[in-house]
Amino acid sequence: MLNIILIPVFLFLGILLQKIISAPGKLARNLNNFLIYIILPALALKYLPTIELVPELALPVATAWISFSLSWIIFGWAGKKLGWSNSITGCLIITAGLANTSFVGIPIVQALFGEDGVRIAFLIDQAGSFIIVSSIAIIVASIYSSNKKRKRDITRKILTFPPFIFFLLAMLMNILKIKTPVFLQLPLEIIVFTLTPVALTSVGLQVKVDLKSIKSKYLWIGLSYKLLFIPLVILLLFRYLFKLEGLILNVSVIETAMAPMITGSIIAISNNLEPKLASLLVGVGIPLSFFTLGLWYWYLG
Repeated sequence: MLNIILIPVFLFLGILLQKIISAPGKLARNLNNFLIYIILPALALKYLPTIELVPELALPVATAWISFSLSWIIFGWAGKKLGWSNSITGCLIITAGLANTSFVGIPIVQALFGEDGVRIAFLIDQAGSFIIVSSIAIIVASIYSSNKKRKRDITRKILTFPPFIFFLLAMLMNILKIKTPVFLQLPLEIIVFTLTPVALTSVGLQVKVDLKSIKSKYLWIGLSYKLLFIPLVILLLFRYLFKLEGLILNVSVIETAMAPMITGSIIAISNNLEPKLASLLVGVGIPLSFFTLGLWYWYLG
């Protein structure tokens, strides 16, 4: 219960800090760097060497790929059919197609399902969301904007990203049955303990809501897809076609139901794909997702 209470507390702390400190953007970048270079690698070393690799875990990882693929298919088709601009179409594909499975997702899963849930959530994030946002999302951005990315740059970005390096290391340790050294366990516990306060404060510092633009139909189309439609697809697909149940099903649905990914919105913004819409999808989506996630959690029982 305490972990659940801390989620809105630190989110609103970040929002409050936007108003009272002189450089909220700099603090947000520092917190993001701590998450990327310290906390996410620590999560990999703490959880992945001990996770039992069973075939069913391929399905949670697939949720991120299903979500982004359907986003590209649906919004790509709708954009052509309804005459949307390339910038709107690309923005919706990337921002609505990617869930915030790490900075928001892992703390929430930790609060709702404990450490066993975090192991599954981390696999979804690293083997799903991270690879997509680091490669395919950049390709989509180059298709729908004038900016071009070389294949060499995309590959280098993936292979030099610290969480991905530690993800590979931890998975190798798992395969070779190598446990995390005892002397690292306490430091890792301490670092992982900071996940919720650091991640949610960082998110709060970056939440921007333009009330004048909140009536945009594209905002609500994107959020309807992200918070309602795609979690329903995953629930029906996994429960009735693949016969999944219990923790794996619950974490898969909850992670899919997370608000749009901040990094995805940054890719859209940096490629001039409707920057205001991309910011709104995150700024409105994160607070709204706490309500819709509660409904999904209640339904899953």
